[in-house]
Amino acid sequence: MEAQQIELYEYARGRIKQKKHLFYHFLLLCIGSIFIIVANKWLGLFPEKVWWTWTVAIWVFVFLLHVIKVFIIDSFMNKNWEREQVDKLILKQNIKIEKLKNDLDNSNQTVE
Repeated sequence: MEAQQIELYEYARGRIKQKKHLFYHFLLLCIGSIFIIVANKWLGLFPEKVWWTWTVAIWVFVFLLHVIKVFIIDSFMNKNWEREQVDKLILKQNIKIEKLKNDLDNSNQTVE
């Protein structure tokens, strides 16, 4: 395999792993929410308060953050984005180095 094909394969494999973890998180959210509701309502775990709504709401919020990370942030800020940013920074550094060399050469010429 070429290096580019290997890189594409690794990227696809990583994305699949992210989506798999997201799916597991969703299943855990559903099963855990049912357990929390049952624990509060039918098992009588602190029955004087309705705490399950806050617990499930916080968990759903965390799940939504996970969804945003997987489908929005990581799809835009992937390896290609990182490579482009590195290339931009290298180009800026090279331009600064060339400018410094030119300035140094110009100052050496004026001294002579």
